[in-house]
Amino acid sequence: MEKIELEAEKRESVGKSLNSLRKEGFLPSVVYGHNFEPVAIKLKYKDFEKVFKRAGESTLINLKIGGKEEPTVIKDIQKDPVSDEFIHADFYKVNLLEKIKANIPVVVKGESEAVKNGGILIKTVNELEVEALPQDLPHELEIDISRLKNFGDHIQIKDILVSDMVKIEANPEDTVALIQEPREEEVEEAAPSVEEVEVIKKETTAEESAEETKEEKKEKVTEKAAEGQK
Repeated sequence: MEKIELEAEKRESVGKSLNSLRKEGFLPSVVYGHNFEPVAIKLKYKDFEKVFKRAGESTLINLKIGGKEEPTVIKDIQKDPVSDEFIHADFYKVNLLEKIKANIPVVVKGESEAVKNGGILIKTVNELEVEALPQDLPHELEIDISRLKNFGDHIQIKDILVSDMVKIEANPEDTVALIQEPREEEVEEAAPSVEEVEVIKKETTAEESAEETKEEKKEKVTEKAAEGQK
């Protein structure tokens, strides 16, 4: 596995002074772990940004602090809700001889013939928990959808290829992706033709004429009754 390194410096800044640190291009961070005294550090923002893209929150990072190298993984990150920029990061020092658990993102690779034919790809999980030694943790779990050729085809957890050193903490029979048959489009009601419109108009005219005839008869009866009373 590729070795990822990141330079860090111990820091004294806390509280409001952290904003000044960020303006100077640094990311305030902290390192902690089992039997390890927490250490406040600062990292060059651009360096951390590059490393995070490569390592995510699962791959081992060798953090260099004052000339000493510490094996760590990124435990947590905080981002500004407006700018979406990193504002803090937590590193966890690991024991290379002890297995740890981590959530690994599930990514889709390849092209599906069923999708090309109108099928809908349903991905049921975005990440899976795995257990492994820190140096064996994968950066991501790939699912190859090129094997999905027909509607209803699916991929199960047991189909995901991982090293023998990695254990996925989930039911091997669980489905992680499937192809759903496209839904039939609802047939829109056709607009009435010119002939149908003419028939409707004629029917409406006939009804209106019948109503007018009834009203005329009613008026005549009323007039006769009025004359008889005179």
